[in-house]
Amino acid sequence: MNKLSGHHHISMLTKNGKRNNAFYTKILGLRRVKKTVNQDSPSMYHLFYGDRTGSAGTELTFFEMPVAGRTVRGTNAITRIGLLVQSYDSLIYWKNRFELLQVEHSDIVTYAGKDALFFEDHEGLRLVLINHNGQPIPAEWQVWDGTDIVPEHRILGMGTVEITVRYLQRTVNLLQELFDYTVVTEDDKEVRLQSIAGETFGEILVKELEGPSEKPGRGSIHHLAIRVATLEELNKWDELIKARGLDSSGVVDRYYFQSLYFRDRNGILFEMATDGPGFTVDSAIEDLGNKLDLPPFLEGKRAEIEAILEPLD
Repeated sequence: MNKLSGHHHISMLTKNGKRNNAFYTKILGLRRVKKTVNQDSPSMYHLFYGDRTGSAGTELTFFEMPVAGRTVRGTNAITRIGLLVQSYDSLIYWKNRFELLQVEHSDIVTYAGKDALFFEDHEGLRLVLINHNGQPIPAEWQVWDGTDIVPEHRILGMGTVEITVRYLQRTVNLLQELFDYTVVTEDDKEVRLQSIAGETFGEILVKELEGPSEKPGRGSIHHLAIRVATLEELNKWDELIKARGLDSSGVVDRYYFQSLYFRDRNGILFEMATDGPGFTVDSAIEDLGNKLDLPPFLEGKRAEIEAILEPLD
């Protein structure tokens, strides 16, 4: 099996797609690369934001759930998303921008061994900007130019993802033993691991916290997806996950990529997703995110779906 190459995407819940779209495109300067629907429940939007093409490792995705209540924070949940920026000066730039735009944020602090700036979106989703300190990024990442963010301070892609669990070693052992993540730092209450040693774009910080499990709602994180190069590899991972005694969804065709889903022993939902075919399978690069795209099996219901969805722009 090839070494896993980092995060693929991360998916959250939002109560209002229009406000969500405004925050991630206008305030964070990400590109909306795909406007589609939840394939399992097509009455709700599934929105993808990322770099110029929505490269694996840059994608933040949101399911719109108008009935979503507030999140009651707790354990056994994915609890924070790291986003990489180029330098310490970038953190200063973003701190000033957040103050101007009244975005909830911290001072510049140290997080996961790096300079960082905590902030929350309008629904309380917890994020952190991390100084990547000019280090190389995956070759396929392409920063989006259609934003007012100064070029040298634009968000590059995903960094450290934080997972909070009741039983630390259950999640750590899975990442180490099955997926060959490398432990970077550890103590009794938290362990930081990387899918590729030395690379933050595949880093997971696992923290231990006793207490009740998180009750998901608006601004909560639904699952983390990990990159797999090919469908052949994904099928092999399906076999290995089942051999470990975990329930797998089996391979699911999501049209833009192939996926499988499983939960670890703490109940954390993981997805494994292939790099391709990608979002340009049904759109030219210049047109990404402009119209409602549907996978072929939903195309016959387009009129019905479009009648339900509220316009975002």
